[in-house]
Amino acid sequence: MMTPRHATDETISYDFIIVGAGAAGCAIANRLSADPRHRVLLLEAGAPDNKTEIHIPAAFSKLFKTEYDWNYSAVPQSGLQGRESYWAKGRTLGGSTSINAMMYLRGVPADYDRWEALGNPGWGWRDMLPYFRRSERNSRGGNEWHGDRGLLYVEDLRDRNPLSHAFVAAAQAVGLPYNPDFNGSQLDGVGWVQVTQHRGRRWSTADAFLRPAMRRSNLQLLTGAQCTRVSIRDRRAVGIEYLREGTRQTAIATREIILSGGTVGSTQLLLLSGIGPAQHLQELGIDAIVDLPGVGQNLQDHIAVAVVMGSTQPLSLLNANSPRELLKYSILRRGMLTSSVLEAAAFLRTQPNLIAPDLELQFAPVVFYEYGLVAPTEHGMTIGPTLIAPRSIGSMRLRSPDPLEHPVIDPQYLSDPEGHDLRVMVAGVRQAQEIFAASPMAAYRGRPILPDRTLQSDREIEDYVRSASDGWWHPVGTCRMGTDPLAVVDPMLRVHGVAGLRVADAAVMPTIPRCHTMAPTIAIGEKAADLVLRQSPSVEQLQEHVAF
Repeated sequence: MMTPRHATDETISYDFIIVGAGAAGCAIANRLSADPRHRVLLLEAGAPDNKTEIHIPAAFSKLFKTEYDWNYSAVPQSGLQGRESYWAKGRTLGGSTSINAMMYLRGVPADYDRWEALGNPGWGWRDMLPYFRRSERNSRGGNEWHGDRGLLYVEDLRDRNPLSHAFVAAAQAVGLPYNPDFNGSQLDGVGWVQVTQHRGRRWSTADAFLRPAMRRSNLQLLTGAQCTRVSIRDRRAVGIEYLREGTRQTAIATREIILSGGTVGSTQLLLLSGIGPAQHLQELGIDAIVDLPGVGQNLQDHIAVAVVMGSTQPLSLLNANSPRELLKYSILRRGMLTSSVLEAAAFLRTQPNLIAPDLELQFAPVVFYEYGLVAPTEHGMTIGPTLIAPRSIGSMRLRSPDPLEHPVIDPQYLSDPEGHDLRVMVAGVRQAQEIFAASPMAAYRGRPILPDRTLQSDREIEDYVRSASDGWWHPVGTCRMGTDPLAVVDPMLRVHGVAGLRVADAAVMPTIPRCHTMAPTIAIGEKAADLVLRQSPSVEQLQEHVAF
């Protein structure tokens, strides 16, 4: 746990200001502050990561809808039978890396080569792999795919549940190949996920990047600082306005400001600062400083549904809070509380002509639905078919000019005109049912819980998918990089039309990768720091801009 060394609330100038201490922001803060000549301020709206449940891997769902969660929600979705969709996003040091399931996945090279093909040189797989490797300290050792000297611990789960072993065996029994490394030469197949843990404890980006950097006197951290606007003078970003303990404060940046508040946070802050679609801003009474119509567009997210089966044997994570497991964790850092809950996975192609998997099956050795907000009352296991190459595109906009009011989030789940996304989800439910019916599951398989029977027809499955699916909290794309009229940042992550301002988080992704987005977002932060250090102008070149 870390007690932050806080910056003072008076107006001070810094070389660099970073907004958001999440997956990308912590990495950027570490790299920029490595040079003692740089004065760096890191602003985080949430509290320090001192809560015990943050650091116990299996306890992450206890953090949802608490002060450590932004607790966003998407508007009612027609594709989900008019239901709203809850979005958890971390509101503490480490951001969502402090409240997620810790799964370390990168997708496939084609994901990043597509970014490059869309007009973003320097973002192909050959460019991104070195950043993945630089961050990583993999317990399996280093090779052409992995690093073993980085700050981010990536390890195998310490204790794998017998139900998870049954899932891996059952998936192979129905024809899926075993994959020993989802971050290796291919993604296809079934196997074990690696996690951002160290010796049975969560290892967030606050642990990996921020704690070592906080020993440096040139890095200042301010928690409880809700950023409300980027101050812009003569089309240059010169400062950040924020609220802390009910008072408005300002910090001045003499070189650059980097927004790393996440897809929701960075997009909202740009709009509040007058950077975005001019008509939308004017309707809310916000002066449109830069008309960037792409801000808030291109929203993409994964979507998942739970297929839950009872277990005839009392082996599930329902036992995780038993005195025996609590003692095992407290003394040895072993047992069920070290579980990431989503312990194993399978990636497959629903059509043979696809260049890469479009479906993920996540496995949890417990009854797990509604994000774990509903506590299980019986032993069971869950397969979560997850759409990892969606074609549905949504948007985000301000609800009001009040920075404390959540924006309007409309991901448009299952809305693609060709019905592709729904077909993939239907195929996923069928595959999950087939795996549960396979012989390696026979010793554990109980009664169907969700849905409460085996579904047969496409129509039955479609109805179930629409009634039970939800977003999987991997939103990207609303400040996408590129050079076309709807791009928000250029390939150097600089906001079009505003000097001294970058966005560096999942919002800049042009398309969503086939993976949980933590690892790619950290890599974006690593690359962003290099871009800033190579291109940021000197103080002398900027002095005429810093006075208000």
